[in-house]
Amino acid sequence: MSFPIDTSAYKTLAIDPAKGSLSADERAQLETNIAIVRDTIVFYTAIAGIKGFAGHTGGAYDIVPEVLIADAFMHGSRNIYPAFFDEAGHRVAIQYAMAAFNGDMPFEKLYEYRAANSGLYGHPEIEPELGIKFASGRLGHMWPFINGVARAHPDKAVFLFGSDGSQMEGNDAEAARLAVAHGLNVKLVIDDNNVTIAGHPQEYMQGYDVAKTLEGHGLTVNTGDGEDLDGLIARMFSAMQTEGPVAVVNQRPMAPGIPGIEGSSKGHDVIGKDNALAYLEIRGHTAAIDYLNQVEKPGSTQTYLGSSKEVGSNRGEFGKIVNEILDEIPAAERPHQVFVVDSDLEGSTGLNAIREAHPEVFINGGVQERGNLSAAAGFGFTESKQGIFSTFSAFLEMVISEATMARLNGSRLICHFSHAGVDEIADNTCHYGINIFLAHCGIPENDTTRLYFAADAKQLKALVNAIWHDEGIRYVFTTRSKVPFINKEDGTAFYGEDYTFTPGKDEIIRKGSAGYVVSYGELLYRALDAVDRARAEGIDVGLINKPTLNVIDEEAMQLVGAAPFALVVEGQNLNTGLGSRYGTWLLQRGNAPKYDVMAVSRLGAGGIAEHIPHQGLDPDSILGKIKALAGK
Repeated sequence: MSFPIDTSAYKTLAIDPAKGSLSADERAQLETNIAIVRDTIVFYTAIAGIKGFAGHTGGAYDIVPEVLIADAFMHGSRNIYPAFFDEAGHRVAIQYAMAAFNGDMPFEKLYEYRAANSGLYGHPEIEPELGIKFASGRLGHMWPFINGVARAHPDKAVFLFGSDGSQMEGNDAEAARLAVAHGLNVKLVIDDNNVTIAGHPQEYMQGYDVAKTLEGHGLTVNTGDGEDLDGLIARMFSAMQTEGPVAVVNQRPMAPGIPGIEGSSKGHDVIGKDNALAYLEIRGHTAAIDYLNQVEKPGSTQTYLGSSKEVGSNRGEFGKIVNEILDEIPAAERPHQVFVVDSDLEGSTGLNAIREAHPEVFINGGVQERGNLSAAAGFGFTESKQGIFSTFSAFLEMVISEATMARLNGSRLICHFSHAGVDEIADNTCHYGINIFLAHCGIPENDTTRLYFAADAKQLKALVNAIWHDEGIRYVFTTRSKVPFINKEDGTAFYGEDYTFTPGKDEIIRKGSAGYVVSYGELLYRALDAVDRARAEGIDVGLINKPTLNVIDEEAMQLVGAAPFALVVEGQNLNTGLGSRYGTWLLQRGNAPKYDVMAVSRLGAGGIAEHIPHQGLDPDSILGKIKALAGK
């Protein structure tokens, strides 16, 4: 069928910013274009939402007016760099919409938003054939990069679209100072909607004002109502006619005019089907409503040998486990003993449970991972006090320096990094949590840093309780995906009521004579499936779980070293993960079994569950490697 949003009334505008204003006809066409693009974004992001791919509708919907004005300037002048650089990477829906409206991809391609092998990832990555000209990386990371683009093209103005959330990141402060000091012709266009993932900045971060912050850095700042079209047009023209860095700050509620999500954090994520249908009904898009009503979420009934059909969310359980520990601390003592700092991801890392049950120990530190980790570490600098920090595993790369300072100060700190690995990472490569071993970067002498990755929620509970009173920095990793519970050979839970977690101890899940697979985290149950299938075919292979990633268990090393082969299977970077060091450990002990590693080695290709087979880490691939090493 043809695209069910009628886009025929859309006409590309070409406006020379030196002109200073729009004609009545141009303004009317701009207003028409805004409505059509916004309707398109609601429609196709709702498709992704129904399919389970998420989609972040609100931010992309917000900035349509200013993007279309910039687009008109780009078509009307050669003095503007032709890209809608955006530091709020999850707003990528506007990038794909504009690629369609500018003829770089067919509108029907938008049906594949965030799907596997579509090129329409959750954050933009360079896809020239689809009209995508840059990779945004993580939230709030583009402005320093754009300063370099502006320096390389001094004859052009460079647009950078941002938000009050992305502007919280500290490197934007550095970028602002550089842009002002060198007069770089960067035009920031900031969506100031007072919404981030976990709340409203004006409530949880009183004193933060993005316009005043930018003024303090020396930028020319022009603030106004983002939904006042005439005012917005005038401010965008003014920015283009002002030399050097300028910030156009547009204040509006998030997702203005969308029933059920306007002004709320719900607008940050994908629009729900019911809200999308209500919006499209108001807008008269019957064909689009009919299309959404026939979209279905892909199902999966896959089960794995050696583990339960039931699954648990380790990242969600983390907060519940901490709550049980907090419950045992006298109420008056809790805020003096524990300090929990969220980085605006509480619903994704399980810290929302702590906020709800124990608000006295909790703060939302906003989108400021470096400062938040240091604040939690500073609390843990005092003897008997515990700091807790949490964010996504991909962002561990951002806080290495702060962790070093915490380590040098002997701070007691638990860091929960969720979304480790690649499993169900809908935002694709830039959100892969595959370099978690970078956290183990201290000097070996007296190092108390520990990296832990539980196999399932039952082991996680035992793990957190066991390490609660330990010294130093303890990193606890969990996945975005839910994982099943590991079973013994008799079908009972491996991590049952009688289980005790021992830090530094590897665990024999299956004992074998033909060789050993060594795994952990979200790859353990997949490796177990392959191991049990291999055993059923007569290959007596064993399986080791290594929940303490950076401590050598000599007994387990002896067992694996004496086996015919050793295979490390993990969801981490081939260059930096366990496999890159486990072979060295074997050789240092005089052992030389056949050795191989299965790990993350490819850029992402989108989707949800598709990431694991895309990396060749599915049970079939693991079984194939086992057979090859066993000579079968």
